[in-house]
Amino acid sequence: MVTSARPECELTLVGGDDPTRRFAIHTRHYGASVARAIVERFAATVWLVGSEPVVRAAAAFVREHPPTKPCMAEYGDAFPAYLASFGDGALPRYVAPFATLDWHLGRLAITADAPPLTTLAGCDPGRIADVRLALQGGIAYVQLAWSLDELMAFYLSGEAPDSYALRQETVWLELRGSRGELSMRRLEQGGFVFRRAVAHGAPLGDAAALAADVDASFSPSNAVVQLVADGLVTGVRDLESEADDVCRD
Repeated sequence: MVTSARPECELTLVGGDDPTRRFAIHTRHYGASVARAIVERFAATVWLVGSEPVVRAAAAFVREHPPTKPCMAEYGDAFPAYLASFGDGALPRYVAPFATLDWHLGRLAITADAPPLTTLAGCDPGRIADVRLALQGGIAYVQLAWSLDELMAFYLSGEAPDSYALRQETVWLELRGSRGELSMRRLEQGGFVFRRAVAHGAPLGDAAALAADVDASFSPSNAVVQLVADGLVTGVRDLESEADDVCRD
C-alpha cells in the first residue's frame, strides 16, 4: 500500500535530515495496527487455530490487500478467502469457511431489527409471485461443508468439550444478529435456497422455483408464512413498483 505511494509523496515530506525515515516508521505502525484489527475481528478463528498463523496471515493480507474504504468495519471480508491459499494452503480446508462464518457473525452482531410485518394477507393472490420481500438487515445465509456451526456454538458459549470430531457434511445455515445477540439455525435445503434467494431480492415466484428444484416437497405458501412468523419480513414491493407497502393493510 504505502510502498507504491511513497515515491509520489517523498517530495512533500519535510523536517529533519531524513523525513522518509519517519514516514517508514509510520508505515510500519499503520500496517501493524490494521493487521491487529484483522486479528481482533476474527477472534473465533484465532480460538480455532491459534494466534500465530492468523497473525502471520493478517500481516501478509494487509500488505497485499490494503484497505480501500474509509470504514475499517468493512475491511476484512476478503480475509477468509485469503486464508484458504495462505502458506500454499497450509491451513486445514475448514479454516476459511469457519472464518467466513466468523466474519458474518461479527458483522451481524452490530445490526438492529426493523419493525417486522405481521401478515401479507392484503397481497393480491394473483400478483404474489411477483412480490419481493425486504428482510431484516441482520441476516445471512451460509452453506458449509463441515459441521462448523457446532464449533462456532462452542466458541460463543465458552463451553467447548474436551474432544470434538468435526464432521464433513452439508449444512445450510441461517445466521441472525441484532444488537449484540447472535443465533445460528440449520435449515432444510429447500428452505435455505428460498430464503437466500428472497434475501438477494428475487421475486417470491422465482425463489420458490429455485427451492422446488432442490426439494420436491417444498411448499411455497408454508415458506412465506414461516418467513413472516419468524419476524424477518420488513417490507413488500412488486416488480413494477419501487414503493414499499404494495400490499394493503
